[in-house]
Amino acid sequence: MERIPEPELMDEAEQALAYARADFEAPNSAFVERYAELIGVTGGRVLDVGCGPGDIPLRLARRFPGLRVDGLDGAEAMLALARDALAREPAIGDRVRFIHDDVAGDSVRGAAYDAVVSNSLLHHLHEPSTLWRLVKETARPGAGVLVMDLYRPDTRERAAEIVATYASDEPEVLRRDFFNSLLAAFTPGEVREQLACAGLPHLRVETVSDRHLLVHGRA
Repeated sequence: MERIPEPELMDEAEQALAYARADFEAPNSAFVERYAELIGVTGGRVLDVGCGPGDIPLRLARRFPGLRVDGLDGAEAMLALARDALAREPAIGDRVRFIHDDVAGDSVRGAAYDAVVSNSLLHHLHEPSTLWRLVKETARPGAGVLVMDLYRPDTRERAAEIVATYASDEPEVLRRDFFNSLLAAFTPGEVREQLACAGLPHLRVETVSDRHLLVHGRA
């Protein structure tokens, strides 16, 4: 099945709120566990590219008191929800900040982070090279890299089955976005080609569920 791109930003209030309220406990918790297992950076600075409503930065800051986490996102509607969530957690408020800019912007370039992570952003990008370029330009030498995303199923029918399995109780707007995201996602082979073109062929790509792939390694 050929890839069908979707809009890069989730900047409608209804869409952002539905995403923030959705039950991502299992995949987001798994992401943090994989960070602990594969990256293991417990002190220093972490960049979360495409942080959305801020759940991953907050989880990382709670789990690792030595981290300072920057969340980058181009959708102001998402960042408004992220800032609201951060305001409810004063214990970590001085270690997390949210930055409004897109992946091709200049806000964090040259910042030398100790780890760069991203969850569920890659499939939104019309030019995926912008993510890998940002990784190279913001990760210090030897920094940890962890990127998780959907991967594209073979058929639209399989995509519909995945939505029915994991999002049957979610609002229609979220089910629609999930289906479109599966169609917009890249295959593991396509991601490996992207990494080779970006000068990051040493990063490992593996499938970790029936819908998720993981990219990890050192910059």
